[in-house]
Amino acid sequence: MTQDGDELQLSVAFHFNDRGQDVSMSGFLRMSQDLVPRSMEVHGDMARGTPIDDTVLVEKDRILIRDRSDWRSTERPAQFFAIATYAPAALQMMLVRKWQAGGRPKKLQTFPAGELAIEDRGRDEFVLNSAKVSLERFSITDLVWGRETLWLDSQNRLAALVTVDGEYDHFEAIRPEYEDNLGAFVQRAAADEMASLAEISKSFRRSTTQDTIALVGATLVDGTGSPEVKDSAVLLQGGKIVAAGPRSKIAVPKNARTLDITGKTIVPGLWDMHAHFEQVEWGPIYLAAGVTTVRDCGNEFEFVTAVREAINSGRGVGPRLLLAGIVDGSGRIALGVARVDTPEQAREWVHRYHDAGFNQIKIYSSVKRENLAVVTVEAHKLGLTVTGHIPEGLTGYDGVDAGMDQINHISYVVQMMAPGIGGTRGDQLQERTRSLRNFDPDSEQSRKALQFLKDHHTFIDPTLPVYELSMRAGPVLTFEPGVAKVAPALSAQLRRGSTDAASAEFGEARFAVLVKAVAALHRAGVPVVVGTDQAVPGHSVHRSMELFVEAGFTPMEALQAATLVPAKAMGIEKETGTIEPGKRADLVILDADPLENISNIRRTDKVVQGGVIYDCAALWHSVGFQP
Repeated sequence: MTQDGDELQLSVAFHFNDRGQDVSMSGFLRMSQDLVPRSMEVHGDMARGTPIDDTVLVEKDRILIRDRSDWRSTERPAQFFAIATYAPAALQMMLVRKWQAGGRPKKLQTFPAGELAIEDRGRDEFVLNSAKVSLERFSITDLVWGRETLWLDSQNRLAALVTVDGEYDHFEAIRPEYEDNLGAFVQRAAADEMASLAEISKSFRRSTTQDTIALVGATLVDGTGSPEVKDSAVLLQGGKIVAAGPRSKIAVPKNARTLDITGKTIVPGLWDMHAHFEQVEWGPIYLAAGVTTVRDCGNEFEFVTAVREAINSGRGVGPRLLLAGIVDGSGRIALGVARVDTPEQAREWVHRYHDAGFNQIKIYSSVKRENLAVVTVEAHKLGLTVTGHIPEGLTGYDGVDAGMDQINHISYVVQMMAPGIGGTRGDQLQERTRSLRNFDPDSEQSRKALQFLKDHHTFIDPTLPVYELSMRAGPVLTFEPGVAKVAPALSAQLRRGSTDAASAEFGEARFAVLVKAVAALHRAGVPVVVGTDQAVPGHSVHRSMELFVEAGFTPMEALQAATLVPAKAMGIEKETGTIEPGKRADLVILDADPLENISNIRRTDKVVQGGVIYDCAALWHSVGFQP
């Protein structure tokens, strides 16, 4: 930061590499001595393939704003700041300084990001050069979707920022001298953000695990495949299902709290088998969508273990978290820090995840063949299953033969069924589209792949919603109505520019192949589970079920793909996945029956997680979504 006469000028250059792709951003902020903005510019990318191009010009009475290509103007408020969503970290530091100088208002208007809140959350001690230092912790809400946590030192300089990027991925910025404390910063941010949500959630919890609850009058879809039960009763106590069936056959204890939900439908709690729980706001979002269990398919160790502990101890809000610890090898698209370039490293990471209570190991794209086999053998010795990507240079056959129990992403299965389909980027787009349209899910190669997966009892997590979001042309709203209800900070990320006709045709053809492949898996008897890979938070679980029905599943089969089949994949079907006595009290109360129309799964009224009842509308509102 420099001074030019009566003006302060902050220039920011920001760069990192994410799985082989450079992400760069530059920012420039001009302010008066008392931190009143005069102009702000941010250009570049806030994540892979997520551009940002924002400009703010401050005049005497007006503020001019350009967000990407559109200019607009608004009246200049008495107090404000100029900062972009997912801005470089130095701008967050100046934002907090401005908030302090302005008397710490409850809300602060910013441009173009919108209104946000900042809170002083106390002080934390860290060790720096063998000495203890005290840093002040702040929470920023609604600059990005949800909360960010940052720490300032005694001179009001940024020490660390824990946030997410424009792809919802975890992101940290830290001064070099504090680097050894990175894990501690991440853990404290997770615990503090979860505690903040837990405090809010007290207003929309409708029971505790100690209550005896009788849900009466609804249509019961228990998820076993049995016919639905009209005028049912479901008894819950101690976080478990005590009884479920026709109301006429169930004695409701006198001490039970009875909820008459006549006209509603009860289904088992849903699962998302491909989550990346990168920020605490996913907790209320998942519950609001009726999701009571998620498998996290790769996350920061310190963050996700702290979140899991907060939820399990009642100090947080969210679904049950099952964890897949990610491992990768070195390479151009390597991800994370859990590198398994040698057999010794492979065994070390498997044991570390096992000892921390992880449920699975997830293979990423740069693991070498010889180390993949070491990971699977060691994981199986410890009772862990193995899921993940098929590493570069290998096929689905290689991965499963090496011991992988599950495969993430339907694209790897398509390459088993039709190697090379869709061509390469050097080919003419029309030829690539023609290749996709010739995909035959009943070809000899396809049948061979499907039989192989069936014989090996391989579970497939297709992640159709994230492919649909990236491949299909036109506004997202045309196929995902939930996008109209997301928090404002997410709206820009889910906006898409226009594309040419040939590219749109190619994208639609690619996605059609994926849906056909899921249909073929289902017909062949290969187990398929609902998984989103984030996409549109909460809503994409429902979209996945709709896509399964489009692929030929019955509504009951689509429901089971989000309940019983995931429980089987994780080996816990005896404790969850259906509404039966003795199982976890995880269920969803809907306003309409999904067996009549699978889209009714979107009409969540209440969710019960571990015996605790929540109002879904309040959960949606708590993180800025509309019900």
